[in-house]
Amino acid sequence: MAFLTEHGITVQLMKEHHIGPIIFREECLFKREINFGDEVTITLVLDKVSGDHRKWTMSHEIWINRDTLAAVITLDGAWMDTKARKVTVPPDVFKKGIEAIPKSKNFNQ
Repeated sequence: MAFLTEHGITVQLMKEHHIGPIIFREECLFKREINFGDEVTITLVLDKVSGDHRKWTMSHEIWINRDTLAAVITLDGAWMDTKARKVTVPPDVFKKGIEAIPKSKNFNQ
């Protein structure tokens, strides 16, 4: 959410358009233990996005001390019309924010 907010998709904008993110699936693969005092870095990449930007898959990697992969979190989600309670195509301003997300090496549109 921090990345989207930094790229123009704010909570206020979502309220104005009656659109919010919905998660269909979240999977976490734990690889290493994180200890107290470890420096933790989280990355974000876009793995897939539908042509109309209404559905997407994003991945986060959690790194310890910049050199050890601790976990990979994968999210399948979409934009939902909060009034109709249905998946919807986001307005163009949302699409710009999604396009700003770095693409994974296996990105698929």
